[in-house]
Amino acid sequence: MKKLLALLKKAGFDGFLLMIGTMILLAYFLPQPGLIKEPVSLEEIAGVGVSLIFFFYGLRLSVEKLKAGLANWKMHIIVQLTTFLFFPLIVLASRPLFISIDFELLWLGVFFLAALPSTVSSSVVMVSIAKGNIPAAIFNASISSLIGVVVTPLWVGLFIASATGDFDVSDIVIKLVFQVLLPVIIGISLNSCFGAIAERYKKQLKYFDQAIILMIIYTSFCKSFYEHLFEGFSTLELVGLAAGMMVLFFVVFLCVGLLSRLFGFSDEDRITVLFCGSKKSLVHGTVMSKVLFQHSTITGIVLLPLMLYHALQLIAASIIAQAIARRKEA
Repeated sequence: MKKLLALLKKAGFDGFLLMIGTMILLAYFLPQPGLIKEPVSLEEIAGVGVSLIFFFYGLRLSVEKLKAGLANWKMHIIVQLTTFLFFPLIVLASRPLFISIDFELLWLGVFFLAALPSTVSSSVVMVSIAKGNIPAAIFNASISSLIGVVVTPLWVGLFIASATGDFDVSDIVIKLVFQVLLPVIIGISLNSCFGAIAERYKKQLKYFDQAIILMIIYTSFCKSFYEHLFEGFSTLELVGLAAGMMVLFFVVFLCVGLLSRLFGFSDEDRITVLFCGSKKSLVHGTVMSKVLFQHSTITGIVLLPLMLYHALQLIAASIIAQAIARRKEA
């Protein structure tokens, strides 16, 4: 048990997830600070924070390393197709199960989760534990984040209008360019000058990322609780949603495993495909929701499936990675 807890902590299942729960409770009992607009709102501060997150992400991306990682192209294609095509198609097929208006919003949250890029840190940690191809894992997680900047809004934009009745394509594109794309491009262009400094302070940058994420979660749930959007869901239904997220993880995990065997990948590459192809990024999901659902009261509901999936994927992936490592040692 102690080993599992240490493993979960290493993968990111630590006090940060506890803080996420605390922010949701705080939003329920004390929503007013998250709703205040004057003199400055927490929502505006979080918006600036989103741009800084993507700037620092670009600052730590080395173009040379990305070029070097292109060698194993078959594996990269499988991981990215799984992340941005297979995942969304599975959730699209499940849409008839979400029949009511309230559940339509939950489905939008699940689809938003499905369209997100893979997570960097925990994917690399799991691949490392299971003794997979670590350089390939780093490359795939990094390139996935870049692709997600464009692909995630395109996927989600197809359904925002029907679920919320409010989707201005031009407005979303402008936000993406100035809040996400431009900061990433500026960061990458400055990598050669300041990349080493950003790498040196990556721990501090991680804390900054987490602070902005917690702020976004708090303000999002403040709106949702204020509008009483969760009153239509019972505890049993939310437990069912969590179970559905677990099923989604294992369906993708098993299908990716079969694909990697069909393509004859080595054991190390197969491990990389398994963990990079089945993970979804809480960081990118939270900050992208700030762009795609800005000023919307439904953001709390949309983020709920992602937060459940994030916690459950860490538990499941940690157990599986540990089991693979024991098997290889044996």
